[in-house]
Amino acid sequence: MRIEYSKKFIKEFKKCPAGIKTNFKKRLAIFINDQDNPILNNHPLIGELKNYRSINITGDWRAIFEEIAGGQIIYFSAIGTHSQLYSS
Repeated sequence: MRIEYSKKFIKEFKKCPAGIKTNFKKRLAIFINDQDNPILNNHPLIGELKNYRSINITGDWRAIFEEIAGGQIIYFSAIGTHSQLYSS
């Protein structure tokens, strides 16, 4: 599995509070070892984001990604609070 990040994700990540950055790194390590770990709440999204999945970083923060090449590439496209990511 290879992890990649969009320019948008990198830009958003740089703006995240230090604690969120730390939590993301911890959750990413869990994700790499066990994508189905319950702490991640890894789930498919619906609507306009139907080809994406989301994992929990904290109670309110999420990271959105898509699986490419049959899951061999995990492409993180966005990170933010629930309301930042899902409000229209």
